[in-house]
Amino acid sequence: MVLFILPRFSGGGAERVIINLLTELCDDYLVEIVVFDKNGPLLNAIPRDVTIHNLSKTTLRSAVVPLVKKIKQVNPDVIFSTFGYINVTLLSIRWLLPQKVKIWVREANLPSISIPNNPHSKIMNILYWALYRKADKLICTSTRMKSEFILDFSIPESIIEVLPNLVDSDTIRTLSIPTKRFDRGGVCYIASGRLTFQKGFDRLLHWFSKLENKKSTLVILGDGNLKDELTREVVLLDIQDRVRFVGFCNNPWKWYTGADVFLLSSRWEGMPNSVLESLACGTPVVATEDSGGIREINNNSIIVTNNSRQFIQAMNSAKIKTKNYQLDSLLPKRYKKENVIHIIREWLNEIK
Repeated sequence: MVLFILPRFSGGGAERVIINLLTELCDDYLVEIVVFDKNGPLLNAIPRDVTIHNLSKTTLRSAVVPLVKKIKQVNPDVIFSTFGYINVTLLSIRWLLPQKVKIWVREANLPSISIPNNPHSKIMNILYWALYRKADKLICTSTRMKSEFILDFSIPESIIEVLPNLVDSDTIRTLSIPTKRFDRGGVCYIASGRLTFQKGFDRLLHWFSKLENKKSTLVILGDGNLKDELTREVVLLDIQDRVRFVGFCNNPWKWYTGADVFLLSSRWEGMPNSVLESLACGTPVVATEDSGGIREINNNSIIVTNNSRQFIQAMNSAKIKTKNYQLDSLLPKRYKKENVIHIIREWLNEIK
């Protein structure tokens, strides 16, 4: 049995990856999930036959004791976690857990960028170095991330695996029709993610304001604690007629398909799921160099930029779609669900 762990059912990329995985695995394996707090927009995405264990806690500190008790009660074969602060906690308390349980930790962000931006960066750096080597599998989203763990943290290569993000491209493409588009006669840009410092929407608004084509539009999907600040910035930049905040969206793929270009302005990432889903919708991408292992996608439809000048240039060179219907998928095969699930099944078969 596989027990997945999430803090809550938020609408972030890491949560979507976990839910995609458990959805595909639950037909062939016993799959359950523990959440600290059951609330969140992705709750309804959990298959009905998957048991949800709600600890009804708002913080990791308050959740540790009930989490240990629940793991002992469920007695899984594998624990699968993807948030760094939960990963290090699980590995530090594994002596309290059943001996047979395997702990698989997935890292969602590049440690070289994400840890320095953590408010407890020195402590987290030590914890990563001391504890991640105790995992049964350390799952990376790119070879760049794998290299960082080997070179910067001396993690044994034998426990590191690279697992592509699972993208259910067929379902995404089905749900992306009819499309949505905020059109003023120029290029239609789309961006998606939590409204936080990490996602870089503050700088994206400045870059967008400098575009040559003032008929271009920008739609931003997602919620977060910077919404009011970003809304004020839009007014200060005098682009309020060309920028639309949609909030969390259960079906972002209609917007991805309707847009001309997907913009990723993140300050750090692992392998951004939104980019992969955009490619599945046939929409090209402009991204920052900081956006994880995105170069490894090796796709001509992705422009990776090194600075703000290059990002603005790439935006200015974007073309308006000449067709008003869904374009062919640009997603490489290795990210499709059949390939990813095949890899995980092989891992699970090894421990039977």
